[in-house]
Amino acid sequence: MRRWAISVLMLFAGLCGVMAQNDSESMRQLQKLMRAYRLLERYYIDSLPGEKAVDGALKGMLSTLDPHTAYIPREEMEQVSVEMEGEFSGIGIEYQLNRDTITVMGVVAGGPAEAVGMLPGDRIVMIDTLGAVGMVQRDVPKHLRGKRGTKVDLTILRRGASTPLHFTLTRDKIPLHTVDAAYMASNRVGYIKLSRFGRTSVTEVKEAYERLGAPRRLILDLQGNGGGLLDQALGLAEFFLPKGSLLLTTEGRLEPTQRYNARSDGEFLTGRVAVLIDAVSASASEIVAGALQDWDRATIIGQTSFGKGLVQRQIPLGDGSAMRVTTSRYLTPSGRAIQRPYTEGERQVYYLDHLRGYSDSITDATPRHRSLKRGRWIYGGGGIRPDVKVESDTTQYTTYYASLVRRGVLQQCVNDYLDRRRSELQQCYPTLDQFLAAYTPDETLIETLIAEGERQQTPYVEAEYLRSKALIETRLKALVAQRLFGVEGFYRVINPTYNEAYIQALELLDKQNIE
Repeated sequence: MRRWAISVLMLFAGLCGVMAQNDSESMRQLQKLMRAYRLLERYYIDSLPGEKAVDGALKGMLSTLDPHTAYIPREEMEQVSVEMEGEFSGIGIEYQLNRDTITVMGVVAGGPAEAVGMLPGDRIVMIDTLGAVGMVQRDVPKHLRGKRGTKVDLTILRRGASTPLHFTLTRDKIPLHTVDAAYMASNRVGYIKLSRFGRTSVTEVKEAYERLGAPRRLILDLQGNGGGLLDQALGLAEFFLPKGSLLLTTEGRLEPTQRYNARSDGEFLTGRVAVLIDAVSASASEIVAGALQDWDRATIIGQTSFGKGLVQRQIPLGDGSAMRVTTSRYLTPSGRAIQRPYTEGERQVYYLDHLRGYSDSITDATPRHRSLKRGRWIYGGGGIRPDVKVESDTTQYTTYYASLVRRGVLQQCVNDYLDRRRSELQQCYPTLDQFLAAYTPDETLIETLIAEGERQQTPYVEAEYLRSKALIETRLKALVAQRLFGVEGFYRVINPTYNEAYIQALELLDKQNIE
């Protein structure tokens, strides 16, 4: 019997032994599973692919439970760890696959790529002796990342260079920042965009806050933030609340109830705060928004959040894979359950329902709670319901615009445009402020967009283009700003024009009579 079969039988036998004393039904089910595996080993027409079979069994078993209990294959665990730890060893570039070629979109300051002179717009055509053209997305990190101190040879094509360029880079630790943007939205209101909760998130937010001059009015943007590390969510909530404030409670069938309180006074106790959330804000984002709402510490603006309020414990399985098992649920300080209702075993329906739009209308049956400071009514029932609800403005969305976005035409058009005009634009607009004040997409860029759309099977429709014209031009300007000045440039273009939650938050916090 092969090693995989022996390992599986030992695992099931061990589980049977543990449960035999207390739960005969559980033991019978485990014996059934072990017998099924043995029978497959004995009778299946081909050699049984042990790892694949067990992976499938685990995925199927866990999919019958809640929407968040899951199996993580070993090949996915490395990426999960990278996203949570906040750093990895690599060469320090941001890239996209454009027309089957790895295109450098940005270079991390102080990283190996910057040190050897790589530039945005460079196209990687060889990695060591391996041709990189045609490489699929999932394979790129395998070749660019590696152990710190190891070397990698790259061959690149650069516009304006008559021959390929060759670089030798020494891999190093590359930080993964979670604060995408931090700037003064007005003379008195600061803005911080947090993309996820990684190992360094609280430190990054505090550093960004200090860089802004510690403003007394702050917009914390958690739109699109799907969550992350619990300790970082607690630390960020703690930043706004006094010592001893209840931040979160967890309770479960077997897990003891835990109450998390602020360990010290936060650095931002008295200034005004607006927290932006949307239908994708989840988990750690909901912990922060829920705590600040319950303590009347912030105005929550946007859309009802995702409603992911179940606590998972990640359990390694010995071969690099792991199970993420739900053990308890999150409750906000006022006792609201963050998790929205679901039907066990209907994981797909849960997510499809959410994409179609989860009803957040208030009815007599909606659970009500009192906020902890002012005693105002706040509502539960799944997710964090905003104090100020904002609907998405879709008046400029057309089928033509959606196709341009879906097919990546806007990004490709901007890449081609900057290939030709990057140096010129950098000379004309040496700072982001100058770019924001003076730049508008020119006719050449628009013509390039239309032509690229035609090439990618998105025929030009004049009526739809005219309806979406302002949105398209703003999006193009935002993408050019991102390529020239980093991701903050994108948000500084989009927020004042198309982020309605941001616009309302700025209007609220910028009122003269608010201190």
